[in-house]
Parts: sequence; structure tokens; C-alpha cells
Amino acid sequence: MKREAFLAWLSSFDRPVVADGAMGTLLNQRGVKFEECFDLLNLQKPNLVADIHREYLEAGAQIILTNTFGANRYKLAQHGLEDQVTVLNQMAVKVARQAVAASPNEALVAGDVGPLGVRLAPFGRVQPEQARAAFREQIEALVAAGVDFLVIETMADLYEVREAVLAAREVEPDLPVVASVTFTRDDRTLLGDDPIRVAKSIFEMGADLIGVNCSGGPSQLLRILKQMRSAVPEGRYWVKPNAGWPERMGDRIMYPAAPDYFGDYAVAFWKAGAVVVGGCCGTTPEHIAAMHKKLQGADLATYENGLNITLVDREESVVGTQQPTTLAQRLAEGRFVIAAEVDPPRGLSTQKLLAGVHLLKEAGVDVINVADSPMARMRMSPWAVCRLIQEEVGVETVLHFPTRGRNLLRVQGDLLAAHALGVRNVFVVMGDPTAIGDYPNAMDNYDLVPSGLIKLIKQGFNAGVDHAGMDIGQPTSFFVGCALNLNPPDPEVEIKNLRRKLRAGADFVMTQPVFDPVAARAFLDRVHTALGEFSVPVLVGILPLVSERHAAFLHHEVPGISIPSTIRQRIAAGGDKAARVGIEIAIELALAAKTFAHGIYLMPAFSRFDYAAEIIENVRKGG
Repeated sequence: MKREAFLAWLSSFDRPVVADGAMGTLLNQRGVKFEECFDLLNLQKPNLVADIHREYLEAGAQIILTNTFGANRYKLAQHGLEDQVTVLNQMAVKVARQAVAASPNEALVAGDVGPLGVRLAPFGRVQPEQARAAFREQIEALVAAGVDFLVIETMADLYEVREAVLAAREVEPDLPVVASVTFTRDDRTLLGDDPIRVAKSIFEMGADLIGVNCSGGPSQLLRILKQMRSAVPEGRYWVKPNAGWPERMGDRIMYPAAPDYFGDYAVAFWKAGAVVVGGCCGTTPEHIAAMHKKLQGADLATYENGLNITLVDREESVVGTQQPTTLAQRLAEGRFVIAAEVDPPRGLSTQKLLAGVHLLKEAGVDVINVADSPMARMRMSPWAVCRLIQEEVGVETVLHFPTRGRNLLRVQGDLLAAHALGVRNVFVVMGDPTAIGDYPNAMDNYDLVPSGLIKLIKQGFNAGVDHAGMDIGQPTSFFVGCALNLNPPDPEVEIKNLRRKLRAGADFVMTQPVFDPVAARAFLDRVHTALGEFSVPVLVGILPLVSERHAAFLHHEVPGISIPSTIRQRIAAGGDKAARVGIEIAIELALAAKTFAHGIYLMPAFSRFDYAAEIIENVRKGG
């Protein structure tokens, strides 16, 4: 169907068109486990799929979606079916077409295109062109089989939406496209985009309908729909909520929202501007029938909507533990530890950061370092970021704790707050001067130098007393790191400062970025000679270079970093492949560090988590 004909069809109705409900819910109710490949049923049990289409048609659905939500190369690969993309999609369209042909009610068949199930760069390994190729492969099969339009649904990443829409336009420029996004409980996507940004972005992409589906129940989606329409009033809207928040009951997932409740919200969606309504997870033919019936009997002119509900989340405390941290245990066991640094966000959204940390976890990182106002620029408190990472991703963190900008009272209060949030590893540094950042007039004083703060933590808080000797209730259990420059301008001063930090009780050392492992090892040998017994583990800094300009900036403008001319020449020779060369160099440096250090401290530039993950995996494999 051409776009003009599709939009004319929608406009021919004086109230919203009703789409179907959840194929997966009914398949699960009929004994198909969620771990199975639903898309394969188009071949194995086409009658089962057809029966569900028929039930939705009988309930009043004017649009049915093909059973192809997961029928892309990446998701099918999880079942060893990546070579069956074309046949599974085309069979799904055939089954849906036959169901419509056998029904007395007219309906359109929409090709269902779900997310790829992988993260796109920079939060994952899949490059945009690879994602578009995967979408194009599925869409080509759907279009060849004769779908009326496409529904790109349950998306959480606007970059992924864009690649899907572009793929659709490449396959058939005039085919109607719905682009639908799902939201978390805080009315944001998993990557932190709000409804206003989502609506504007999808509209600019050229999708014919702006959609919201899945997410929570009808109340949340009504709230989101209103925000979207206020941002893009000229848009056309598609709404398919879940039947409330799910609950697991044995082997089944149960949803609380009843059909009549859905019926009331169908009219509310109409009043809020939706042109298509339907259901997602947990919705059955009974839900669709209730929506259809309510819409047919409703009078928009007299309908009053008071269905918005505000959600208030319950706060929970976290019980701390005095056990050694995972970082402490792994270093004590002699394991080669990999730490990776992340910067807190500049605003409220943490979703993109958490997606990047998920990728680093999958790659094999041991611990995540969270910087505190790097380059003296305003960012979210790193304690909150540490808590979110540990709670939502399940990776232990190291909190960067600068002394600059904190008086003695604030230092101690901040330490207690970090400990209460479950943060046990701290990395004590002086911190960047505010003169170089966004707030040069901000207070830049400090009461403690790093060695003094280490002493306060190790000999005070960890012993159960504050700086004044007052009881703090119970001892803390901080594992404390300190900084070291392996290419210092004045080696004697660097060794002197390190001696103070170690005497204060530092448990481990993390260094500035190293680009000359031979010189770094030589300086460490000098440290051993000067300090005698030196058993504190050292994590060597590794900073992947991404371009010739990046290398030049670090070498000429960042104190403490010196990049040999041979490395700068390699980066320059890389041209537009410089980032790839930078990854290779970082892997070489990390493997060299294995011969004289206890681990590496990876600092991915520009939040390129995909680069960092590749480096981590290669170091774990040994090159």
C-alpha cells in the first residue's frame, strides 16, 4: 500500500483504528515458552499463529501485525536460525494474509519489525551500517511478501529507530512506516530520551505515525501521548500499551489490567489524539474487543477524561557490608585486574552511561571508575552514579574522591554518604583546578592533600572515628587508591609523594596514561629501589587514542602525558582509521603492562565504550 492510500484509509474513520493485541501473550498461554523462537512457529505451527490472528480479527482488530517481532538476523542467531530471515518473514505474511482473507472483516497486515536485540555503537559493538543492513534484510522479505505497511516497534534507542526507518525507505520509499518507542517507569527510554525528544526525532525521520507501545499500562502511555502531541501537534499517533506492569506466576507472566479498563482508555487515547490504538504485552482478544466496543459507542464531544495517574516510586535503603571489596579480593588473589573509567552525565539522564557500562561488563571489566567533575566541569554527583552502576548493572565501582573544593567537614560528610550508598573503593586525588573548567570562580580551596585524606580514611574512618577523634558509630571499610605518574617531570618529588601516601595507608595505586611501557617499568624499578619493600598493587593507565589531533592535544597540553613520536606517527599514518590504530596500540600497551603491573586502568576517550570493550576482550584473551 502506498503512503497516500494508507493515510487516506486512516482518515476515512471518524475514530481511531483498532490494532491487535499481543501475539506472544496468547502463544505463551497456549504452552509456548518465552525462551522458544516465536518466529519459527510460522513454519512449525502456522495454524496456531493463524488462529490467534483470527481471534483478534473477530474481536474487531482492523490491523494485525505479522508474527515477526524477533525475525531479524541478530535475534534469530540466538536460535541458530540466522539464515532463515527471508523464509520466516515471508511465511508470517502468508499466514496473516490467509487469516484476513478468511475473515468477514476487512483488515490491513502490518509487517512487525522489532529491535535487533544488540546495542549499537557507541554503547555496543554493532555499527549503524550493520544495523541498517539487518533491518533491510528483514524488511525486504516483508515487502516482497506483500505487507500493507511496516511497524517498527518497542524501540529504546533512537539511533536504532533511525536505521530501521532508513532501511525501510531504501527498500520501498513510498511504503507507510510506523515508528514506535517503549519507555521505562520514569517516562524515558532506556537511553534517557524523554517523550518530547522522541516525538520530534521520529517526526523528523519521516515516519508516517509516531508510536508508543509496551512500557507500563494505559495510564503511563496516556501521559506520554499527551507530551508527544504537545511537542508535535501535527503528528499522527499510534498507541499500544501493556496490560499494566507484569508479574510472574510460576511459568506464566500475568498482567493486571482488565479489558473494561482498556476500553475506557481507548476513548482517552482518542481524545488525546491517537489515530490507532491497540494492545501490547498481556493484551488478549478480550482487551481488543473492549476497546473496539467502547470506541464505537463513545461520543468524543461529551467524553471527559480524568484518567491520568501520577506514579510515585518507593525508596529503599541498602544494607552495607564490611566484607573486603571484590577489587581488594581480586588483587589479593594476584589476578590481573581491568578497571575502566566513566564520566558522570552532565544532566539527569544516566541511561546511556548505564548502557555503556553493561557493554563493559559483558566484555569482562572487573571494576568501573567513576570520575568526579573531570576537567573541573559540572556533572552529576559520582556517588549517585556509583550506586546506580552497582545496583542496576552489578559491577563494583571505584569512586574518584578529589580533595580540591572540599573543606574538612564536607570531606567527611561525603565519605559517610558514599559508604552509606554501598561504595567501598575510593581513589584519592587532588582534583582538577576550577580555573580550567566551566566555573572558574568556584571555590577551589582544600583542607587536606591526598596523603592527608588517605590517612583520615584508613587511620580514622576505618578505625571508627572522625578527624576530631569522635565516634562515628562503626568503622568504615574503604579500600583506598592513590595516584602515581610513571613519567614524572621530577622523579624525586613523585617518589616522595608516593611514600607519604603509602605510609598513610594507600591500598593500591593507579597511574596516569602510559605510552612508553619500557620507561614506565624503569620508573617503577626506581620506586622499588627507593622505597624498599613495595607490595602495593599498581594499575597502569591506558588511554586509547582516536585521532592525530587527540594525540597532539594530549602530548602538548595535558600535564603528565608524553606520547612517543613513534606512536604519534602511527596514529597520523592511520588517517581515517586512526581510531582503529589507537585500539591496536592500547592493546599492545595493556599486554606489555601485564609483565610488570597488577592490572590496567582504561580511560576510554569520548565515551567510546565499544572501543574499550574491544580492548578488554583482547587483553583477556592475551592479544
